[in-house]
Parts: sequence; C-alpha cells; structure tokens
Amino acid sequence: MNTHQFGTVHLVGAGPGDPDLLTVKAQKLISKCDALVYDSLVPLELLELVSSNCQLHSVGKRRGHHSVPQRTTNDILFDLAKSYSCIVRLKGGDPFLFGRGAEEASYLHKKGVPVQVVPGVTSGIAAPAYVGIPITHRLAGSSVTFVTGHEGIDKKRPAVNWRSLAKSSDGIVIYMGVHNLKFISAELIAGGMNPETSAAVIEQGTVIGQRYIKSPLVKLFDRVQEENLRSPAIVVIGSVVDFQVEACSPKPAEAVSYTHLTLPTKRIV
Repeated sequence: MNTHQFGTVHLVGAGPGDPDLLTVKAQKLISKCDALVYDSLVPLELLELVSSNCQLHSVGKRRGHHSVPQRTTNDILFDLAKSYSCIVRLKGGDPFLFGRGAEEASYLHKKGVPVQVVPGVTSGIAAPAYVGIPITHRLAGSSVTFVTGHEGIDKKRPAVNWRSLAKSSDGIVIYMGVHNLKFISAELIAGGMNPETSAAVIEQGTVIGQRYIKSPLVKLFDRVQEENLRSPAIVVIGSVVDFQVEACSPKPAEAVSYTHLTLPTKRIV
C-alpha cells in the first residue's frame, strides 16, 4: 500500500502528569496536529495546546470505568490517517513503556501508515523523583526492573513471576500495582525477599493530590489501605527507598491528571 495516501501518526509521550515535563518535540506536534487521540492519563492543560480546528478523540482506559477497546483505537487512528496529514496519539508517560505504543505502531505500519514515536518521561522515574526517591543508587545495587502489576486477561504469555523477581533485581518499580498489592507483596516475600525491605507507594505523582507512604514490604498493603491510596500510583521496592532526599522534591504541578472534562472550544469526538 502506498504510504503517500496517509498522514503521519505520531505516538507521543505526554509525560507523568506535570505539563512542564512535556518534551519540546511533543509540544510542537500537539500544537500543529490536525487530530489528537488521547488517553485518560493526559493532563487537561496539554489538550489546550491544540489549535481550534483540531479534532479530539478520547480513548482512555481505566480500571472500573468504561474503556475503549484497543481494536477501536487502532481503527480510529487508521481512519484519521486517511483524512489528516498530522495525527498525534497522545499517551501518558512513554508510549513504549506499558503504553501499547508498539502494538499501535505495528498495526499502522502493516496498514501502510507512516508512524513515528516521540518518547516521554515515564511515571516510574518521575513519581519517585517528585518525593525525592531515586530508583537507582550506587550503594543500593546495580539493577532495577520495571514491571506491570496489572496483567491483562488477553495476554498470551505467563503472568509475572514475582517469586523469581524477588531475587533477580535490586530494585523494583511497579506500574498499576495498587489493586494487586497484597498478592504481589506476598509473592515477593514467598520468593525470598526480606519482609523488612523498604518500599514506597506514590499516588498521583507529579501533580496536585500527590501523596505517598513508606513502609516495610510486609506492612505495605496495610499502610496503603489505611491511607486509602488509589491509582494511578507507582510502587517502589528496594533499598533505594532508604536513600530518599526529600529536600530535592519538586513541587507537584497544579494540574488535573485525568481528562474526563471536555473543551467547549474544540471538537471532541
């Protein structure tokens, strides 16, 4: 299929929530795009960057809420590429880190649609940083593992082997792990991780409403329940938590991390 029939789809990372962490390249593309397809973890302020004639499509996915199926999102991107020259697929964090960016890139490429990726700042690094917790430290080991705590039922591979992970990484950063935290903690301990291993959970990292707790792993789930921490949240497990320098924490942005609101001056589909 001739790619000149289509516009280009840019898979753009929106960053972790603080609009100031958006990359310059991402800002330029958002400002000039003809159509923008965005997730639920995209700050509302970023949608205000688009032109008045930009067509907006919400395809957010959240646990416990109505979600747009991935197949529908793929179809939307393909259809937009037939009509517009510059399409931005805006994703929270980084498109290629638990963002299904690779799936969308593969789908579009097979359809003959030009596609480019624009990396973004991931919440697994930014959220801990906003409370002064590093994810690596020279005195805390030489490895860190990024892992999803929410296994999709459609995955055609084994679930995360938490017991094996307990001994194979000095630090662990878990995305979407609050819902399954009781199980995850128990599996890590069963796999040989010291129950007293330091851990932290950061809710709404980088934006207003940011909260966090620190706790030994064995008590982490109970502390999360006590403080009623909810998604979106990042879990950090490992001795890196002990090297927190809270004084270096940036101030969370006065931004809304969920875009359930609509913009009356823009066309939203």
